[in-house]
Amino acid sequence: MAACPRGCAPILDKDIMATSLKRCLSVLDLTLLGVGGMVGSGLYVLTGTVAKDTAGPAVIISFLFAGIASLLAAFCYAEFGARIPKTGSAYMFTYVSVGEIWAFLIGWNVILENMIGGAAVARAWSGYLDSIFNHTIQNFTETHIMQWNVPFLAHYPDLLAAGILIVASCFISFGVKVSSYLNHVFSIISLCVILFIMVFGFMLAEPANWSQAQGGFAPFGISGILAGSATCFYAFVGFDVIASSSEEAKNPQRAVPIATAVSLTLAALAYILVSTVLTLIVPWSTLDPNSALSDAFFRRGYSWAGIIVAVGSICAMNTVLLCNLFSLPRIVYAMADDGLFFSFFAKVNPVTKVPVNAILVFGFLMAVLALIFDLEALVQFLSIGTLLAYTFVAKASSKETTSTTPDLNTEGTIAPSEAQTITENNEEMKQYESFSDKLQLVERQTKERRGVGQLKACWEPYLNRLFGNCEPGEVVAFCVLALVVSSVSLCAVVEFGRNHLQLPLWSFIMLVVIFSTVYILSLALIWAHEPQKNNKTFQVPLVPLIPGASILFNIFLMMKLSSLTWIRFTVWIAIGLLVYFGYGIWHSKEGKRELQPKDMAARYVVLPSGSLVETVQPVQPEGQTDASAPQVNASSPATAESAGTR
Repeated sequence: MAACPRGCAPILDKDIMATSLKRCLSVLDLTLLGVGGMVGSGLYVLTGTVAKDTAGPAVIISFLFAGIASLLAAFCYAEFGARIPKTGSAYMFTYVSVGEIWAFLIGWNVILENMIGGAAVARAWSGYLDSIFNHTIQNFTETHIMQWNVPFLAHYPDLLAAGILIVASCFISFGVKVSSYLNHVFSIISLCVILFIMVFGFMLAEPANWSQAQGGFAPFGISGILAGSATCFYAFVGFDVIASSSEEAKNPQRAVPIATAVSLTLAALAYILVSTVLTLIVPWSTLDPNSALSDAFFRRGYSWAGIIVAVGSICAMNTVLLCNLFSLPRIVYAMADDGLFFSFFAKVNPVTKVPVNAILVFGFLMAVLALIFDLEALVQFLSIGTLLAYTFVAKASSKETTSTTPDLNTEGTIAPSEAQTITENNEEMKQYESFSDKLQLVERQTKERRGVGQLKACWEPYLNRLFGNCEPGEVVAFCVLALVVSSVSLCAVVEFGRNHLQLPLWSFIMLVVIFSTVYILSLALIWAHEPQKNNKTFQVPLVPLIPGASILFNIFLMMKLSSLTWIRFTVWIAIGLLVYFGYGIWHSKEGKRELQPKDMAARYVVLPSGSLVETVQPVQPEGQTDASAPQVNASSPATAESAGTR
């Protein structure tokens, strides 16, 4: 990436497909990774927990809302994953679109997301297996090893959960092909079991379990459904493993969007249909949160079906474990490679082509979390980091009218038209000179094109008087900020206004109208400006509507989380800032580079032979010249190297 100040977005390399990792994953591999990352403990454990304690049979609606919010975020992830096929997921997307410190904070939260996700799945895996054997493992541990009664911690150390994480970390360190093969096996078994649950479960369904005699369809009301949606987000967080794996995909421009769409659709259908079956087989109030599905079949007298479900649950949880252990080290590797995290984690094993140091260290840390924390605390802590990462990626997508993220051609290099645009968007670089009378000045046709971030032609007669003097993209950047602020304010008023803040009705309505108006106006003004055109890779449709809706949805779900979760999150952010200002800011590769783009100017000339040549010269302060300044020539088409490379 080209150097730039910490507050701006760096420019990517010319050959963005270059990597020290191994590109070997197909569309099917990425799709099964996505399915494996989403369809796991959430299906076998979370459905029963949310149905019994939070939403009742309306858990179906909770999963639907969470799936829609995840779909909006998935569009943004798919676009960035196709355009920037580098490992790091939300961290890399934020780095390219927003800047260094925000990227670090998002990467820091994604690390937390994957650590807690892996620990939660391991804890659910252990609890599910233990419930099948009538809690023999828990009783033995509490009686013969130890137990404690410490707030926010589990009642006993889960040695089985910690052990499975250590074993899985060892398998992941053998290489991406081994990880992919194991994921294929477990995912196929899990999908077959899910199909069995849906077919056999609907045969046993009793509509009376949704009747008023059993509490009705939504016994906890709308509030319970929305609170359930915030928790159900845990079920869909695995789709970002696809974006994290884009640096190891054979053809990320095609594979990432397809795999994201297919895997998320399959996961959403599985959660909704299985939730329907579960709450129709037995009354929702009698569900066993630890092993809801297998227990439901046991209670209906089909113990053999319960055993099949138990096997499927173990396989599904294994896939989620593998996906978390697959994603986390690659995000750590990306941050370490940029100098923002300890360089020890940037080392790639020359044989397996994976960051083994990151895999083993963070696999051990996951095991420690699974050892001492219970499942509920882990799941709530997970959701807030995930929602924040989704919000930042959606924010980056809504800001695409000011983005300088380069398009890729089919070979993965920066397209010539984009390289020219990088130069032409800077007025200081639009200088054309000839070396002699034989040289002809080049008139660039793209100069006539309306630039990215400018008002659309149809809106100029109406808005030019207000925004005509603004720099391209300046209005959009302000509107994105207003969009985020109004979303936070609107969600806070809706969630806390009438109950916690006890606002009068007129005041509540007035604030809702004001913040809604600002939100809608921000979207309208962003839409009135020219977006970045990209016909080579997947783009989010209906920009800025979908990113804007994603931001609003994610923030609202964050407001539904408990205050204790926010306190834990604040502590984690504080630790992250200490790491950044204590280490990252001093070792950042971007911070160490000279600001070459501000010191160079490009001139385009046509030689007598007809070939186009770009000359790059240092720009001298006014009144100074340097006759000895070197000139660097680059043959046509001009590339992004004139803006510096990483």
